[in-house]
Amino acid sequence: MKKRNFIVISAFSMCIGIANAQVYPWQTTEDAIYSQESNNADATIDDGSVYIPESLEENADSLLQSWHIDYYAAKDKNCGNYDQNLYTSDEIIKQRLSKLPRIMEMAYNEPVKSFIELYTERRRPLVQYMLGMADFYFPMFEQVLDEYNLPLELKYLAIVESALNPTAVSRAGATGLWQFMLPTGKAYSLEINSLVDERRDPLKSTHAACRYLRDMYNIYGDWNLVIAAYNCGPGNINKAIRRAGGKKDYWAIYNYLPRETRSYVPLFIAANYVMNYYKEHNICPVRTDLPMSTDTIMINKALHLDQVAEVLRIDKDQLRGLNPQYKKDIIPGNCKAYPLRLPSTYSYAFIDAGDEIYKYRSDELLTNRSTVEPGGYSSSSSSQEKMIHRVKKGETLAQIARNYGVTTTQLKRWNGLKSTKVTKGKRLVIYSDSPSYSYNSNNDGNKSNVSSGKKKSETNSTSSTGYKKYKVRKGDSFYSIAKKYPGTEARELMRLNNLTSSGLKVGQIIKIPVG
Repeated sequence: MKKRNFIVISAFSMCIGIANAQVYPWQTTEDAIYSQESNNADATIDDGSVYIPESLEENADSLLQSWHIDYYAAKDKNCGNYDQNLYTSDEIIKQRLSKLPRIMEMAYNEPVKSFIELYTERRRPLVQYMLGMADFYFPMFEQVLDEYNLPLELKYLAIVESALNPTAVSRAGATGLWQFMLPTGKAYSLEINSLVDERRDPLKSTHAACRYLRDMYNIYGDWNLVIAAYNCGPGNINKAIRRAGGKKDYWAIYNYLPRETRSYVPLFIAANYVMNYYKEHNICPVRTDLPMSTDTIMINKALHLDQVAEVLRIDKDQLRGLNPQYKKDIIPGNCKAYPLRLPSTYSYAFIDAGDEIYKYRSDELLTNRSTVEPGGYSSSSSSQEKMIHRVKKGETLAQIARNYGVTTTQLKRWNGLKSTKVTKGKRLVIYSDSPSYSYNSNNDGNKSNVSSGKKKSETNSTSSTGYKKYKVRKGDSFYSIAKKYPGTEARELMRLNNLTSSGLKVGQIIKIPVG
């Protein structure tokens, strides 16, 4: 979709019949360049010079080693020798194409044959990848296509456009599964900014692509012309129709189309063929790590994917794969509600641990400052208590931050520090939301209560009769520990041990309420 631009339906109706316009109002500069190229088209189809698009030039080995692919070729009994293609006659391929359940024309000729051979021979690993990803994306595509009453076989258009890579970006800047250019994406209500690019959102971009295809069909009434217009823009299609004497048939205007578009419909037909008859060519899908069952949670606060991944112990790359629209791993929920897609097994866990997730490393991962005083000193709330800490020998900034229940980022900001290095004797300014707690250099990251009104003996007695000790293990979080003890919440554990979520360390002994 590299040459498309914003479509105004009324403009199409007015301008389709114009015979002498060199560049149409909706054409981009690229449209004009490709139109010029079509002026020099050969008089006959050049079977030996098919154009291979960027989606087929992708490094298949790199895709197959990506996070969501468990790289293996399933030695299915129906696959046989999966490294070797099986010879198939033209007649058999024609018969197979004719048996596909479809309403779109699937003609067979030399250009189509060339691309079927490309898929089944030289690009076999790429087909394996696409087959694996199809299990995740195609049910979504089919549901949306059916909603718009469009042919379900249009789902294979994403094969041609992006090889089912949601983060694909072409040399021209077209992005996502459906390869929208930025102006076209915005024209079809896709949000695109520094943090969010809905061209990469599988569901929203599919809705936009369906609206575009529907608009094109309302103009041409022929699916092959619609697919061609998806690639080169309606300006080039209209010019090719005029040069072909008004014929509105893709194969009749073939020689007058841009070179890339001449390959586009044959590629689409070949994709339909190979995605349905891959077993007959000994091609087997790779296995993906994308969950088949997912839930969507609306986020109404700023959130970083690291916060979700680390608290719930989800693979961050899997989160990225389910939410590719967030370019910097940040969901700007403070602006408006945004969707977070999770494996279904984690949706309730997110709801239960929501407060902990939002607070976890928020000062470090998110830009929260609304006001900043010159020199790097930010003003503190009137409810915070200002304290002075003199650095002792061997202390680190991270250790001091943990013991006061703040972050190293806050300490650096309050004290104008450019690094985390601190020297013995240095005085540090610290603002605390809990003035009843003071620093204790001997408690390994805990704060000791100095104004609760309890005697030391009373506190120890409560600890021995109402709590049990737990030694923190690798991979533990307050949320995972709380799950081991019914009736216990992560927030209660943090409050009981006077710790923040970032203060948990392997080997540390914490208190667990019992009884």
